[in-house]
Amino acid sequence: DGRGLSQFTAKAWVNFNGTGTVAIRDSHNVSSITDNGTGQYRINYSNAMANTSYCPTIGNTADNLGNGDNRWILVVTSVSTSYLDVVSTIVANGFSYTDKSHVFVTVFGD
Repeated sequence: DGRGLSQFTAKAWVNFNGTGTVAIRDSHNVSSITDNGTGQYRINYSNAMANTSYCPTIGNTADNLGNGDNRWILVVTSVSTSYLDVVSTIVANGFSYTDKSHVFVTVFGD
């Protein structure tokens, strides 16, 4: 499309719904999301990364639990040139895996 790619350009990004039937809202260089169980997601790249030394950044929105505890943690659990695995946990209830309605991932690298 005429844009120059560099280390400063996101190699992949995705905004997806991780509850119920997992669905991508919008993305770049992400072919699909695999639901690996409650709060466990695999982000599959359309075009592989050059190596596994890339930098993924992840985030999510806070949900109202009714008890005031919105301490959610997203953790990268596996890095591959073709996918990235992340899990969503909540601090309450012993760090249990929990589906999230809004998950955001951006990847920078070669």
